Amino acid sequence: MTDTQRPDRPLVLCVGGHDPSGGAGILADAEAVQAARAFPLTVITALTEQDTCGLAQIHPQPPEQIEAHCRRLLSDSPPSALKIGLIGGADIARMLARFIDTLATAERARVPVVLDTVLATGAGQSVADAALREAVRDALIPRCTLVTPNLPEARALTGADAPEDCAERLLAAGAPWVLITGTHDATEAVTNRLFGSNGERHAWDWPRLPGEYHGSGCTLASAIAARLAHGMTLVQAVESAQAYTWTALERALCTGRCQLTPNRLYSQASAD
Repeated sequence: MTDTQRPDRPLVLCVGGHDPSGGAGILADAEAVQAARAFPLTVITALTEQDTCGLAQIHPQPPEQIEAHCRRLLSDSPPSALKIGLIGGADIARMLARFIDTLATAERARVPVVLDTVLATGAGQSVADAALREAVRDALIPRCTLVTPNLPEARALTGADAPEDCAERLLAAGAPWVLITGTHDATEAVTNRLFGSNGERHAWDWPRLPGEYHGSGCTLASAIAARLAHGMTLVQAVESAQAYTWTALERALCTGRCQLTPNRLYSQASAD
């Protein structure tokens, strides 16, 4: 892409599963990226049969097909950030690790990578077996800029219990930054904790909202990736994306019988 062909907005490559309910997955990623005035590129790792009440089936796509889609986009529309969500299998995780290496060695600035470690649905159903968890730890985490597990996911990946201990093990595994979200804690406030391999520490408290939400983790990770694509520092991007996500949850939509859907395009709706 030449200087005269630069995109009007930074491009964010979102790689993850398709949720037909629109609450999570690629549709959630695309909305959060668009809300940040960036442009989403999307590659689907798995088709899912799910709704706002839970997951019935997951259908991983062939790794070679996913890789071909990623490389085709890279040659035509080089992204300014990469966000990874639902993976679908250990072989796909290892393929994505190779693709990240391609991003790192291409003749362009280093692309920030945000990994949303999706190990379970919002309803608590597992979407990752032991082989996938191992591939995420060994192959993907060392290649990512930021890893964003909730506390149950952090515990599943590390075997530790306290957020600080989980973070230390993820940092030791090679993650430069770890954001552990507190949505699953039984506390009055939601505390999100950011840990850096340089020893930097940050924590934010957010009022706990009363509902249950489908796709909050996707929303947050994609919002961070979009802000990194705009050139924010990592701490700035994490702080700004949290505020955006909290408001999207506060204004959530009832689109089904069970969990609420984040209203990721609330700013556009209020402007109409």
